[in-house]
Amino acid sequence: MLTTVTAGSFTVRGISVGGVYTSLAIPELGLLFDVGAAPRSFGGIDTIVLSHGHADHVGALPALLGLRGLHNKPKPPRVIMPREIVDDLSAALAAMTKLQRFPIAIEAIGMSAGDELDLRGDLKLRAVQTFHPVPSLGYVVVRRVARLRVELRGATGPEIAARRRAGEEVSEYDDRIELAYATDTLISAFDHAPELYRARVLIVECTFLDDRKSREAARARCHIHLDEIIERAERFENAHIVLMHFSQIYRPDEVSAILDARVPPRLRAKLIPFVPPGENWPG
Repeated sequence: MLTTVTAGSFTVRGISVGGVYTSLAIPELGLLFDVGAAPRSFGGIDTIVLSHGHADHVGALPALLGLRGLHNKPKPPRVIMPREIVDDLSAALAAMTKLQRFPIAIEAIGMSAGDELDLRGDLKLRAVQTFHPVPSLGYVVVRRVARLRVELRGATGPEIAARRRAGEEVSEYDDRIELAYATDTLISAFDHAPELYRARVLIVECTFLDDRKSREAARARCHIHLDEIIERAERFENAHIVLMHFSQIYRPDEVSAILDARVPPRLRAKLIPFVPPGENWPG
């Protein structure tokens, strides 16, 4: 049922079919993006990140929360989401609690574009604006990297230690965008959040791939068409781009051939289609 691809140092594991279900785990980061499906192996993940409230991206959350008991996870997971949907999702989970006669609890964290949240260690999550008919967000995972200030690089260890003890800041910091996730959005999300182009690994929807669906039809549904990615081919600085959320009008085994035929070679070399083997979508 699950598809797994490797993108640089990250594993992307899960399922994504446009309009049906999307749920993608990044085990190296301990993150689950969206919960349109609830595989049992995802029950141990403690931080869940929701792009928006449509059922194919959040509908399996109660089932996943129920699975956590099998993983001996007594503490509710952090569930990060657009700020506007916190109350509605909390009410839905309260209703499920009544139905099931046991608590289905989360630590609900609402975010708006530009907000940041500490994940662990030197990692933080930043929300970016996406565009869909309902409140929606994309996310970037940022690693804060410390390095010695330029003017101190010739100093000895004891000298640096003495300055630090005196209260001087001896380091400067770079934010490196390790991974970005953007789905169910207009391509204009990249104009509002150009850092998406710079993420080492970009996971992005590409629901429609050719003239079986026009770009105008894609935009009407607030989705991205491959034509729009091709138009911006030279702007993608990413090392790896995982394309996902393909429409069912395409078979999984034809996606790579479409990309080969249509995408400029330099960009094509970065693309990793998130599709299962064979000619059928899971389920």
